[in-house]
Amino acid sequence: MSEILQTRIDGPIAVLTMNRPDKCNAMNDQLLAELDAFFSNPPEGVKVVVLTGTAGHYCSGLDLSEQVQRDAEGTMRHSRGWHGVMDKIQFSGLPVVSAMFGAVIGGGLELATATHVRIAEPSTIFQLPEGRRGIYVGGGASVRVGRILGADRMIEMMLTGRRYNAEQGERLGLCHYSVGEGAALPLAMELAGKIAQNASLSNYVMIHALSRIEDMPKADGLFTESLCAALTQTSPDAEEGLRAFLEKRQPQFR
Repeated sequence: MSEILQTRIDGPIAVLTMNRPDKCNAMNDQLLAELDAFFSNPPEGVKVVVLTGTAGHYCSGLDLSEQVQRDAEGTMRHSRGWHGVMDKIQFSGLPVVSAMFGAVIGGGLELATATHVRIAEPSTIFQLPEGRRGIYVGGGASVRVGRILGADRMIEMMLTGRRYNAEQGERLGLCHYSVGEGAALPLAMELAGKIAQNASLSNYVMIHALSRIEDMPKADGLFTESLCAALTQTSPDAEEGLRAFLEKRQPQFR
């Protein structure tokens, strides 16, 4: 077990805990690499991932204390490295549920918005403070956070350094659930258990298709939907789902 990214397997659910308590779980290259390694080769049998933090924080963003001075090319390549890992989290095919509390700031928000289900406790703070530090986001916020908030609201958020709490974040779409103190991880495990009961192919297609259809013209999106329907509805899992419905029992997917 890694000290910086603790991994616990609970049946079909992998619980990943970012563990840099003295840094509010700020992201450094080692933590980023360990997330990359996990999603590049997840343990066999894992169907859902729960991602959380420790010591009262989810992730406080990029660890600026460990950043080396980079020229323009080096900064671009470092940013693209972040993009690659965030894409891997979003598109590994495993649904990822974030249990959030405390800081979800900068790169922490970029990480959270690469996950598929987000749960926030009352202590949660959503913020993009880069503009107040003379820099710009580099881990994907322009796309992922921008699509949730819209450009107009994101510009205001970055210009002013505005913070949103859990209830505000739920209204805006930064999180899907706003829960009481200590309730994020239990709900994350409950939802992960439900998601794990879905057919893996259906989960995979939902993760990959919907965000891409959003980028497509209407006609292309509808055609892609038909292809996804054809793929899933002719699978062995679809046959099992229909039998289970007719037999009034829970399906047993592969």
